[in-house]
Amino acid sequence: MAVYDYDVVVIGSGPAGEGAAMNAAKKGRRVAVVEMRDQVGGNCTHVGTVPSKALRHSVKQIMEFNTNPLFRDIGGPMWFSFPKVLKRAEKVIANQVMLRTGFYARNRVDVYFGTARFIDEHSVLVEHANRDNDTLRAKNIVIATGSRPYTPADIDFAHERIYNSDTILKLEHTPRTLIVYGAGVIGCEYASIFAGLGVKVDLIDNRDRLLSFMDDEISDALSYHLRNNGCTIRHNEEYESVEGDDHGVVLTLKSGKKIRSDAFLWCNGRTGNTDGLGLENIGLKGDGRGQLKVDDHYRTEVEGVYAVGDVIGWPSLASAAIDQGRAAASDMLQADDFRYINEVPTGIYTIPEISSIGKTEMELTAAKVPYEVGQAFFKDLARAQIYGEPVGMLKILFHRETLEILGIHCFGDRASEIIHIGQAIMNQKGEANTIAYFVNNTFNYPTMAEAFRVAAIAGLNRIANI
Repeated sequence: MAVYDYDVVVIGSGPAGEGAAMNAAKKGRRVAVVEMRDQVGGNCTHVGTVPSKALRHSVKQIMEFNTNPLFRDIGGPMWFSFPKVLKRAEKVIANQVMLRTGFYARNRVDVYFGTARFIDEHSVLVEHANRDNDTLRAKNIVIATGSRPYTPADIDFAHERIYNSDTILKLEHTPRTLIVYGAGVIGCEYASIFAGLGVKVDLIDNRDRLLSFMDDEISDALSYHLRNNGCTIRHNEEYESVEGDDHGVVLTLKSGKKIRSDAFLWCNGRTGNTDGLGLENIGLKGDGRGQLKVDDHYRTEVEGVYAVGDVIGWPSLASAAIDQGRAAASDMLQADDFRYINEVPTGIYTIPEISSIGKTEMELTAAKVPYEVGQAFFKDLARAQIYGEPVGMLKILFHRETLEILGIHCFGDRASEIIHIGQAIMNQKGEANTIAYFVNNTFNYPTMAEAFRVAAIAGLNRIANI
């Protein structure tokens, strides 16, 4: 067994692990990364963010082709199978793996493909399938192992018609009907993807409205467009049993309802990938969902051991994970660029997209903050009309006395891109963080960014009319 010494060992090569490894390497430290797959990228690249968003983009293009009158001169609406659409995602995955492999090589980061297990707080055993094991020793170790779908024991996920959000990417046919159980971010995304392919979807939600953490108006808009695309949403429901047979799956709900479909997709919760890490050897233990507790510097209870990304829970976003990894590396190396990641824009890749940052109207009302609303509807923007994407709106919430921006919420095409303009202004200090910025600066025309100017003027007009 070979023994190697490093300054930092990172377990996991997803966004969080990559962020930690790259930042430590850039600061001159000797770094090793352990990845259980035979390729880098983690769950984000192989079964999560990258394939699902590539899949969504392909479905969006199909929907545009089938609904745009311009293309009717070419031929009638086309039908595409789910496996065929997945081919596009596979190409993106291959490109991402090649890109990220280059990052590690260029920065002299050693990558070990195998399963990691703690020996003690400064040593990790790497078990390989086809060669002798290695031991990696380091002053600091970062756990960035991500998460996987939570799978309750009373559902047979080995059945050929029952899937979770990882295994759905291996679906080899296009179901006519689909039950999506769980209406969180992942469930809503997949419901909109399959509905976009013409699949009749039943979306089962155990709450009284979709994405209850979002602005009410945005949540209502998503519900409308899902239903408009043929998705049936059932709120306040919980499963009693899920039974698969040769012809499909029968979902029995505690309310007494029974629903049959060609396939069943479970999207209800995530579990941190901490089992098998040998945490007991260093005195650490995950919670009931396998997640690790950290302080505001991403330090676990064991000195020198950090945890970042989905394995620590909220916000469970790839965008936040890479920054958390960078922050953990900065803290362990006592660098002055550490920051705690707490202001993260939400990006939800349904069809249409949703993105938001800051407070919602419900939160501001509960806190008795005197706010006003400025709105811009995409149907009124020249660029949206040119795109043929009239669905959507931008909402700016601001303090009616100081004009400080308190929240921004966007629904529609390219929402996850549009939000960053508002985020940049919200992060300014003092008078720079007001809606006056959007009125006093000239935007290119026609653009989607112009929505900020339109919304800001509409908001100021509401104050002027009081």
